[in-house]
Amino acid sequence: MSKQQFKAESKRLLEMMINSIYTQREIFLRELISNASDAIDKIYYRALTDDSIVFDKDNYYIKVIADKDNRTLTIRDTGIGMTREELENNLGIIAKSGSLAFKNENESKDGHDIIGQFGVGFYSAFMVADRVTVISRPLDGDGAFKWESEGADGYSIESAEKAEVGTEIILKIKANTEDDSYDEFLEEYRLRSIIKKYSDFIRYPIKMDVSRSRKKEGTEDEYEQYEEEQTINSLVPIWKKNKSELTTEDYNNFYNEKHYGFDTPIKHIHISVDGAVRYNAILYIPGSMPFDYYTKEYEKGLELYSSGVLIMNKCADLLPDYFSFVKGLVDSEDLSLNISREMLQHDRQLKLIAKNIQSKIKSQFQSLLKDERDKYEEFYKAFGRQLKFGVYSDYGMNKETLQDLLLFYSSKEKKQVTLDEYIASMPEDQKYIYYASGESIERIEKLPQTELVADKGYEILYFTDDIDEFAIKMIGKYKEKEFKSVSSGDLGIEADEKDAKDEGAENNDLFEAMKSQLSDKVKNVRASKRLKSHPVCFSTEGELTIEMEKVLKQMPNAGDVKADKVLEINVNHPVFQSLKDAYENDKTKLELYTTLLYHQALLIEGLPIEDPVAFTNDICKVMV
Repeated sequence: MSKQQFKAESKRLLEMMINSIYTQREIFLRELISNASDAIDKIYYRALTDDSIVFDKDNYYIKVIADKDNRTLTIRDTGIGMTREELENNLGIIAKSGSLAFKNENESKDGHDIIGQFGVGFYSAFMVADRVTVISRPLDGDGAFKWESEGADGYSIESAEKAEVGTEIILKIKANTEDDSYDEFLEEYRLRSIIKKYSDFIRYPIKMDVSRSRKKEGTEDEYEQYEEEQTINSLVPIWKKNKSELTTEDYNNFYNEKHYGFDTPIKHIHISVDGAVRYNAILYIPGSMPFDYYTKEYEKGLELYSSGVLIMNKCADLLPDYFSFVKGLVDSEDLSLNISREMLQHDRQLKLIAKNIQSKIKSQFQSLLKDERDKYEEFYKAFGRQLKFGVYSDYGMNKETLQDLLLFYSSKEKKQVTLDEYIASMPEDQKYIYYASGESIERIEKLPQTELVADKGYEILYFTDDIDEFAIKMIGKYKEKEFKSVSSGDLGIEADEKDAKDEGAENNDLFEAMKSQLSDKVKNVRASKRLKSHPVCFSTEGELTIEMEKVLKQMPNAGDVKADKVLEINVNHPVFQSLKDAYENDKTKLELYTTLLYHQALLIEGLPIEDPVAFTNDICKVMV
């Protein structure tokens, strides 16, 4: 037996790969199990064209054996095995993979595909092992061979004894250090959890001898430990089963098993695509928002599998931010991977899958809106805000995708309606989609600014989320109808406004005096065209509304953000006559009345009064 050097790479490359490519040591077991599955697949492919080989799936398995006394971990398979030359070629050259070459020569049939596309996976074993021994007996050949290496210094190959076809990989687990414990990779519970996490859906049984407890024969309360061989993995993933075989309970159980949430999902989406890109997916629309959803700790993304092997716990690229609440997984046989399964190449296939998933999610929401409105409203209560953020973000790039999914409370219907439903019920003479903003439905219903629009019989959408107006400004128009705030300076309503105009013209000096007093607080004072029963209100000019001002002022470094406010006076209200009398007879009283009306408008809008003590003193002056 002679020591041979690795043909392709140096010790530095091996060290770099072990320490950098893989971020978690536990990945090694996933890689070795995937290689074992590939080896069994190769026999399956041979059986398709070789009548002398009978492929009985029950005879093929992978076994994981931990030996704590000798600190070894063995991964045994009943696959095709390797000749001396294949050991030399596949394990003697870093980053060369027999599975990749085999895959390039064979098309996938009957749902079988080769997982281990890149040879570096085998070398991840050196993350946890001082020595790696491979004993293999090939299907074609009489003898067995042993490949052994203690790292980048080289390897040896020699003849060996092995009765059955297949491969054993024996890892001599490293000793513990002050910083690292390697004992975990010899513990039954830890090995089981790694297998369930990464290799649960490998198509062949992964077996282990599991410790069990039973009552000693002939005793009442004495127990003994014994070992029993068990299959650890689930074998057939739920997403590869026919939808007709599965119930809602099956999907919900899987949701709980995967720990996607503690709630019950509102809906599941089972996708099977066999086209330009092949993939299966199960997606869930949660019933409630995760407690950390709007924190930096929350990670969006779907679990990503390649042929049943977990590649990433959270693949963020599969979901747009506005659908970041969706849970689930994607399994594809067509994804391109480079050097390791952890490093995903963001290629065309991934983008196609992401685009398709986005379309499927939207279609599901549209279906819920149409057929299961109560479920959609339940979802929207939890995540509607996120859809609105999606409309607003990225300069409105996603508004076409999301605007049909938005709901707003309707003044007429007394329930949530879509923009399309609002448009469908509009009178012919209505020019705009009207909305009012406030902290709650109850407060909005009492706003003086709604009076004229409501009297015309027009529906008003109530905006109670701080993001609502920002999202609507980004949409701009819906089906050629612009959005108009009830507080807008121009409502576009041809009303009986002659009296207000005449009063405004006749009392221009009065309004100018009030404007002069409030010069640093309002842009103008004028007779109102919208007020019916209330004496005063604010309207705004320009794009920034009062509710938007409130939101912006809560942000860090907001500065002096102010909407252009106009103080509107109801010339048909008794208060107006008091204003006229004060203007003609008592300028001090006019200043008092002007200040009170300004503060009244602030209170109506929920805006703070700069000097509450002065305000209460002003009220007292009116009372005495």
